[in-house]
Amino acid sequence: MAKSLKVKYTTGEQLFHAFDVVFVFFVALAVVVPVMNIVFASFSDPGEVMRHKGLFLYPIKPTLLSYELVMKNPRIFTGYVNTIFVVVVGTLLNLVLTLIAAYVLSRKGPRLVKFFTLMIVFTMYFQGGTIPTYLIVHKLGLTGHRASLIIPGAINTFNLIVMRTAMAGVPDSLPESAMMDGAGHVTILSKIMVPLTKSTIAVITLYYAVSHWNSWFPAMIYLRKKAMWPLQLVLREILIQDEASVMTSGSRDSLALDSDAVKYATIVVATVPILCIYPFLQKYFVKGVMVGAVKG
Repeated sequence: MAKSLKVKYTTGEQLFHAFDVVFVFFVALAVVVPVMNIVFASFSDPGEVMRHKGLFLYPIKPTLLSYELVMKNPRIFTGYVNTIFVVVVGTLLNLVLTLIAAYVLSRKGPRLVKFFTLMIVFTMYFQGGTIPTYLIVHKLGLTGHRASLIIPGAINTFNLIVMRTAMAGVPDSLPESAMMDGAGHVTILSKIMVPLTKSTIAVITLYYAVSHWNSWFPAMIYLRKKAMWPLQLVLREILIQDEASVMTSGSRDSLALDSDAVKYATIVVATVPILCIYPFLQKYFVKGVMVGAVKG
């Protein structure tokens, strides 16, 4: 039985590896500590949260009171419903339009493909801005409707380019053989392109879903009714009300106490669902992004 070979590192390489370990440790610490602070504070007694100074290294007088207050807030429930609607419908629309556009741009046959590709890439670097975008959305009659959170950003240029590059990497012989057998573009896209680029599709699906989940600025601009606000905008209002109560009263009264107590719990409630998706799509990340980034 062959003996395993041990790799001998020089002193410089050993020092470099040690530095890497220490550096990654502190980077991980900088990421984990704020999350632990929020989670532990959300499970702590609201009164102790007000009196405590510094980081929460463990829950102080553990209780679920903060989460009970969150669940009793009707705005949280409606915010969840609105956010889930925008995430599901918006992500589906994003995927359909991105796949269709990427398929067209990845084909070598149609004319002006390079021209349209350059025009699309141009929008990554030069945009009209907030005011022109608002005027367009208003002229289309989308203000005050949930469609204003979905349609204006129906296609992300970066995701489109990644998807287009992934489809361009599929051998031309496959769609050509399918066309010789009588398959149309819809069949080629659904039966060949989508299965062969599922890693990239999984990645951009997560990108679109996270973008919709974290979005609050378009809702603040386009929506007038609070009953239509997504969860992130509801969370922003809770935080602003907390700060406003401190500025007007000079101290944190009972209302501010409640807001401060539910603040951390609301952050956890608003963040955990999207984090639960990552483990299921993590295996596609490296493969999906690299496949869409090597050839272009």
